[in-house]
Amino acid sequence: MFEMRAQLWWTPADVPARPVETAVLDLLRAVDTSGSLLKAARQIGLSYRHAWALMGKWAKLLGQPLLVLERGRGASLTPLASRLLAAQRRANAHLAPEIGSLISDITSDVRVSARPQQPRLRIHASHDLALANLRDALNAGDGLQLDVQFQGSLDSLAALARGTCEVAGFHLTTGENTGEAAASFRHWLKPRSHKLIHFATREQGLMLAAGNPLAVEGLADLASKHVRMINRQRGSGTRMEFDQLLKAAGIAGELLIGYHTEEFTHLAVAATVAGGLADAGFGIKAAASQFGLHFIPLVGEQYFLACRNAALGRPPVRQLLAMLEAEPFKSMAARLPGYDAALSGNVIEVQQILPARNTPASRRAVSA
Repeated sequence: MFEMRAQLWWTPADVPARPVETAVLDLLRAVDTSGSLLKAARQIGLSYRHAWALMGKWAKLLGQPLLVLERGRGASLTPLASRLLAAQRRANAHLAPEIGSLISDITSDVRVSARPQQPRLRIHASHDLALANLRDALNAGDGLQLDVQFQGSLDSLAALARGTCEVAGFHLTTGENTGEAAASFRHWLKPRSHKLIHFATREQGLMLAAGNPLAVEGLADLASKHVRMINRQRGSGTRMEFDQLLKAAGIAGELLIGYHTEEFTHLAVAATVAGGLADAGFGIKAAASQFGLHFIPLVGEQYFLACRNAALGRPPVRQLLAMLEAEPFKSMAARLPGYDAALSGNVIEVQQILPARNTPASRRAVSA
């Protein structure tokens, strides 16, 4: 079976032909958790002599040590090693959706060339872990292939309107504070032309360093405690939700440290906080859990897949609906912290979620 993998390498500037071996990073991660070079070496399957030599070689190449070794006290990372690991986590999280989509596309192209009858569905969507998992699971098989491109909710709906994708993924806060996001989405979705497919519900909130060292309790503390933020990009559904929450709380985003510093996925935001480059970010609970972060839930939201009416009768979308309604997907989504896929696969009228402006329904809470 054809399979592709991608890996990020680090190369010292003055040693361009010698990238940092993955074993170095694996060893540093293991030392960080075990507090011992011996235990770390055993954990990743290296001899102690090999591990010692590896650390010595890269200390020489980098001009400073990566470990602090103390007799009777084990081993700990130097500031350089900690920064290297943090940079690796952030880079991987930032690139993972892009690389995953690229690998998925190339893998699908190879399989489609071998089996032209394979159905393929183009999806532009707001970043979502359950959708990424579904894509990877389907594209590893011989059935429906998902060509997923992650981008902001508004960009995804615009792509659907242009016809550059068959399905667009976006999310909307449950409750009354849908605000400008609902109006923006309503611009691209027409009740007579489109249908919505319920994909999942998720929890969004503040992602904070493990243990919550700044004792942040809510949005108000972001300003009062001078918390360093990492934000999502403009046009993303998550950025619109965060801005709406700040507005409702009477907090000027411009006053938050790092408000204009942006990342493009939930995982990249979580990795930035985990790496110590920011104190807090706004994102989904599943991403916070993946990086061992403290999480304060703030809103529930619904994630939808939008498509044109005619697409519902075509084989690729019909297959997707069947998979969303099946137990394997629901179980997979339920294993992601903060997710619920009980309603996945339900087809919904646009006006049920995005009623016309100035109607009684538009002023009611959007129910889950």
